[in-house]
Amino acid sequence: MKSEREEVKNGGVEEEERELKRKREKEQSPPLDELEDDAFKGRGKHSRNVEVRRDCPYLDTVNRQVLDFDFERFCSVSLSNLNVYACLVCGKYFQGRSQKSHAYTHSLEAGHHVYINLLTEKVYCLPDSYEINDPSLDDIRHVLNPRFSRAQVEELDRNKQWSRALDGSDYLPGMVGLNNIQRTEFVNVTIQSLMRVTPLRNFFLIPENYQDCKSPLVHRFGELTRKIWHARNFKGQVSPHEFLQAVMKASKKRFRIGQQSDPVEFMSWLLNTLHMDLRTSKDASSIIHQCFHGELEVVREYQGNESKEISRMPFLMLGLDLPPPPLFKDVMEKNIIPQVALFDLLKKFDGETVTEVVRPKLARMRYRVTKSPQYLMFHMVRFKKNNFFKEKNPTLVNFPVKDMELRDYIPSLPTAAEGGKVSSKYNLIANIVHDGKPEDGYFRVFVQRKSQELWYEMQDLHVAETLPQMVELSEAYMQIYELQEE
Repeated sequence: MKSEREEVKNGGVEEEERELKRKREKEQSPPLDELEDDAFKGRGKHSRNVEVRRDCPYLDTVNRQVLDFDFERFCSVSLSNLNVYACLVCGKYFQGRSQKSHAYTHSLEAGHHVYINLLTEKVYCLPDSYEINDPSLDDIRHVLNPRFSRAQVEELDRNKQWSRALDGSDYLPGMVGLNNIQRTEFVNVTIQSLMRVTPLRNFFLIPENYQDCKSPLVHRFGELTRKIWHARNFKGQVSPHEFLQAVMKASKKRFRIGQQSDPVEFMSWLLNTLHMDLRTSKDASSIIHQCFHGELEVVREYQGNESKEISRMPFLMLGLDLPPPPLFKDVMEKNIIPQVALFDLLKKFDGETVTEVVRPKLARMRYRVTKSPQYLMFHMVRFKKNNFFKEKNPTLVNFPVKDMELRDYIPSLPTAAEGGKVSSKYNLIANIVHDGKPEDGYFRVFVQRKSQELWYEMQDLHVAETLPQMVELSEAYMQIYELQEE
């Protein structure tokens, strides 16, 4: 049997071990005020009063040239996204501002004293830990979280003013370049095209329109839209890094950084995902369907069966089949580049032209557009995959840039019930093109600036004015047409 002295001794050792364990856990766990957001301070026994000053001797150390709020808001040391502050001197992100926090340590080691909370937009001086209330920091808050009033949104398409970045370069709000993070030009051309869709842009410029939505993709798309159209940016370009992270998560890495994808597939996925996330009920509409939703009547005739199957199906985008390219070269030993008119491609949807399909089984199909949307999207089926490689059809499509009368192409479009004509004239606002070989090529986009009716060519960071005639000479891959107002 153990003596009483040994039991007391062993009990004391166990108690000391438990105490040491508690101390280690306490040291490893961040303090409460480090994880606590400023929005919740002032509640409970752990609250503390923060001194507010209008003057700070360190404001002249703020370096706006290094500030970049386009990247994910994680602490550069702990990689945590809780209560993150940006150092306004070096631009790095740190967590918390208590005495054991990474921001506090950085202020002592580097001598950087001014920090902004990325969520509450409050500015603090560390290690003194007082809040700075100075109007000279408002421009940083506007870059961190761009804001638009409804009056400003209405004026965007009438604004002709250029903005100036900190480095002295001029840029047009809404016409800024997007960083190609790594083979992500398919995302850039899609975003630049959607920025020309006025109702969609206006919806996402006002966060109150989707504040109840819990989808990170919706909020990241809204943030990117506001940054692209913001007139007070520190630089004339935007990095869609946060949006790409949300895309990778929402698509389960179907679209990801470092892997080239098809803009048509990405556009279709993005619009459908945004619609599903924005709608409040199963049958509810959204801003996506208000802009792009059209309707087709499909007639199926199966071989050996005289009966017909008639159905209606919605669409966001119409696929146009290009004629096959010639197999032989001309006398100059060069491939002949054929041309086809958009008029001929759109005959597929006049309700009379027959299209033969093999899958799921052999059938003759006829398509008729019964409802045309406000924004009409076409995509030319240029790429085909076989068992060995990917082929590209180089056929040029001749299309009108302005005043495309859809009723001339599709006579079966419905008219107004009371005898008046429904407007069916469309203007081109975005044209995505593909240059080069199927595997090694690249995408760029032509977009129209409505305030001056000028066309711009955009490829990642490259933004340059171009002639409307150059738009027509490109190998069109996806187009967005806007319905003219009556």
